[in-house]
Amino acid sequence: MSDLLAEVLSRITPDRLRTAAVAITSIPSPTGQEAPLAGWLAGQMRSSGIPATAQAIDADQANAVGRVPSRRTGRDLMLYAPIDTLTTGDEDEDVPWIGPSLRPDMRARGVAHGDLVQGLGAGNPKGHAACVLVTGQAFAEAVAATGERPAGDLVLAFGAGGMPTNAIGAGRANTGHGVGASFLLERGFYTDHAIIAKPGDFVAHEEVGLCWFEVTVHGIHTYAGSRHRLPYRNPIVTAAEVTTRLERWLAGFPARHRTATAAPQGVIGAVAGGWERMPAVTPAACRLRLDIRLAPGQHPLGVRRELAAMLDRIGAEVDAEIDCELVNHIPATATDPGSWVITETIRAWEAASGRPHVPVTDGSGATDANILRARGIPTARVGMPKAALPGIDFALGMNTVEVTEMRRLCEVLARVAVANSEEQR
Repeated sequence: MSDLLAEVLSRITPDRLRTAAVAITSIPSPTGQEAPLAGWLAGQMRSSGIPATAQAIDADQANAVGRVPSRRTGRDLMLYAPIDTLTTGDEDEDVPWIGPSLRPDMRARGVAHGDLVQGLGAGNPKGHAACVLVTGQAFAEAVAATGERPAGDLVLAFGAGGMPTNAIGAGRANTGHGVGASFLLERGFYTDHAIIAKPGDFVAHEEVGLCWFEVTVHGIHTYAGSRHRLPYRNPIVTAAEVTTRLERWLAGFPARHRTATAAPQGVIGAVAGGWERMPAVTPAACRLRLDIRLAPGQHPLGVRRELAAMLDRIGAEVDAEIDCELVNHIPATATDPGSWVITETIRAWEAASGRPHVPVTDGSGATDANILRARGIPTARVGMPKAALPGIDFALGMNTVEVTEMRRLCEVLARVAVANSEEQR
C-alpha cells in the first residue's frame, strides 16, 4: 500500500461517514429542488481545501462540483453521484401512491442506528454521495499532508436530476433523466474517465437504457343516465383488458432481449382516465404510461415497433382502437470492459472486498452512467449492496445504508483515485 493511499484511508472513518450520511439525508432534495443540498456539498468540499461551487441550473436546481488540482500530466478522473431522491418526503405528493402514510424512513430526516443510517434516500443515492464526498475530502487532505501532487485532476461531481422522473408540479419540464450530468459536462467538467457510485456490489461496464411510452385506449364519452340509450364504450374498462395483456407481454420481454449482463424489464407505472370530480360520465380516452428498459444494442424505435405490433393484436382481441407514442428515451450504453477505469475499479474492488470479482447478471437499473458514457467518458459503475434487513421492501432498501459498506465502497474509490494520481503513460 502506498503512503498516499494509507493516508487517504486513515481519514475515512466510520464516524465521518455516519455524520456525512445523516447530514446529506437530512437536507431534502427531490428532483428539481437540489440547490440547498448542492450548496451544502460545495461548502463541505471547500472546508477540505477543494475549490468547489454549486452550479445553478435554475433557481431551485443545482449540481455541486469540486476539483482537486494536479500537475495535469496524467488523466482526469471523475467520482460522480446523483443527489435527488425518487420520492419527495411530502405526504401531499407521495401518499397514497407510496403507501397509506409516510414511514420514518420515507422522510428527509437522517437517523443513525448503530451501523445503519435511515431516512429518505439514505441508501440510494445519498449514502453513495456521502462516499464520494468523504473519499474526495480524504484524498485532498492526504495530498496536502503528504505534499504529493497528483498527475491528473480528481473531479468530485454531485448531479441534480438523476432520477427517472419528469418535473414535479409546474415549471421547467426537464428536471430529471440526467439533466444535471448533461449540464455538468456542457459547462467544462469533462474528464478522461469516471466512476459513478450507485447501488450494486459489483463493477459494471454497461447498463440498460429506458423508453417511456404513452398508450392511449380510445372509447366514447357518455353519461351514466344514458348508458342504455346511447353507444357505450368505456375506455377505462377496455384499458383494464389491455393492461392485463400488456403485463403478460412485459413479463416475457427480458427473455427476448437478454444480454450477458442485462435483463431489461418493463412496468406499467401510471393510469389516467376520466374526471375524478365527475364519475357520472365516461371519458373518451384512458392513458397508460409504460417504462420499458433497453439492453445495450437495442434501438428505441425497434421497441416501439414491437410494442405497437403487440397493441395491434390486443386491439383486435378486445375490439378497441389503441395508440402508442414514445415520450422519452435514454440510450443504453457500454464502456469497453478492457478500459483502464473498468479494470482498475475491479482491481480496487477485489482488494477492498478480499474476494474475486464476479460480474452480476440480469441488470435492469439505469443511471447517469448512460449520460457520461454517451458523452464519450469511459465509466464504471460501483456501489453498495442493499442493507441486510429482515422484511426489507423497495423503499426501505432505498432509505437505508450500512456504514460498514460505505467504508468498503470508499476504499474502492480511494484506490482508483490514488492509482489515477500516479504518472500515466
